[in-house]
Amino acid sequence: MKPLRRRILLFALLLAFSFALATAACNSRGSVKVLYHCPMHPTYISDRPGDCPICGMRLVPMENSPTPAPAEAATVYTCPMHPEVIADHPGKCPICSMDLVLKESTPAASAAMAGKGKILYYRSPMDPKVTSPVPAKDEMGMDFVPVYEGEVVENGGNAVSGMAPVTLSPQGMDLAGVQTAAATESRIGGVIRTVGTVIADETRIKHLHTKVSGTIEKLYGDFIGQAVKAGQPILAIYSPELLASQEEYLRAMETAKKFANSSLPEVQAGGNDLVTAARRRLELFDVPASLIAKIEQTGQPQRTVTIVAPAGGFITAKQIFEGQQVDPSMELFTITDLSHVWIEADFYEYEIPRLRLGQKAELTLSFDPSVRLDGRVAYIYPTLSATSRTLKVRFDVPNKNLILKPAMYANVELSVDESTGITFPESAVLDTGARQVVFVETAPGRFEPREVRIGNKSAGMVQVQSGVAAGEKVVVRANFLLDSEARLKAAISATNGTPDLPHGGQ
Repeated sequence: MKPLRRRILLFALLLAFSFALATAACNSRGSVKVLYHCPMHPTYISDRPGDCPICGMRLVPMENSPTPAPAEAATVYTCPMHPEVIADHPGKCPICSMDLVLKESTPAASAAMAGKGKILYYRSPMDPKVTSPVPAKDEMGMDFVPVYEGEVVENGGNAVSGMAPVTLSPQGMDLAGVQTAAATESRIGGVIRTVGTVIADETRIKHLHTKVSGTIEKLYGDFIGQAVKAGQPILAIYSPELLASQEEYLRAMETAKKFANSSLPEVQAGGNDLVTAARRRLELFDVPASLIAKIEQTGQPQRTVTIVAPAGGFITAKQIFEGQQVDPSMELFTITDLSHVWIEADFYEYEIPRLRLGQKAELTLSFDPSVRLDGRVAYIYPTLSATSRTLKVRFDVPNKNLILKPAMYANVELSVDESTGITFPESAVLDTGARQVVFVETAPGRFEPREVRIGNKSAGMVQVQSGVAAGEKVVVRANFLLDSEARLKAAISATNGTPDLPHGGQ
């Protein structure tokens, strides 16, 4: 009997030991959770099968990826701009190439993947607007990505369509180089600075034409840039028509002498009228008074007639040469008086309301900043440039000593009235063309996009008419990074749809 009891007792002990081993193995397997990662982007880790949101490849199980006990802590690195990227070692984000930063000590990888909250719905990784209330696949066979509670961005009253608030850790702000400045209520303006171009005063440009056809016998103004004075000989022309007019004038003088001894006053007056008409004809042909006097003294017509400059200045255009045949339709010379010039400057559209006729301006020259000239707004042009979207304003400037040359640049400082309003650095404004957006730090590390209305600008500062209050902090550096993240976050959160009412299409 004793051997039998011993055998039964030994068998019972073996059964109990086997049961204990099986229970321990089951408990061990139950505490292990398999993690998945992308073969091409190993820093992307997920606690469930699916596709990589970066390249679309199927996620594969990680070797030796049991989840440690919750009490154990692990070092976890994440991207400050893309928190879904998690790694257990330093590196770079596969999406934006930013350095991964160390997260605070948390439970190991499984805890990092856990605690995301309730799944609200699922979205397509290729089109965030396409959502589903249950797990699904898109046309390419890619699994929809779950959207957790807390990832959905709630739009406030100042939200900008297509953009969402962005939250960054202190390390993320340092890496991105985010800087802010406080909006203040202050005065802006007083001076608008721009660049102008010197041009000739169009009212002081003279074009020289001959009144008769003929041949150029002699040129006294023979090169462009030559200075001439009013009444100075500029060319000599032979013209049969001028020769005939001179002879007609001489005959009229002879006739007037014969009629002078007449006893009839009407006959005497008729002779004088012939002389007056012939002389008037020569004057209309631009024959100088000195040449007419010479004809009267000598009683002989002159073969060539000298034409004089109609105004003083510089020859800025010349189209003739000696021996050339000319007629009244031809432009012979252009003479420009540069003793007084114009400066045309361009002003942006937002500066137009501050422009007034008669405003004073100080002009400086790049080749000699010590030279300062005074000018006034003489004319504001009625149309804008279609290419530069600027308005031209003209300044009248005396050109003492001919310092200003046409086509020369001049720095313009226009004195305008100051304005008071909410002011901050112009670098804070992101201008898309359709709207202007700034990022306001509403809490430490939280940046909210707001649409603003731009007012006056001056010296790198800008005033806004709405959207920002005095004392609020706006981002003045790295706002382009925030803009990209805000758009991405808004797309991921499906703000264009209704997150709490998932749907299956656009």
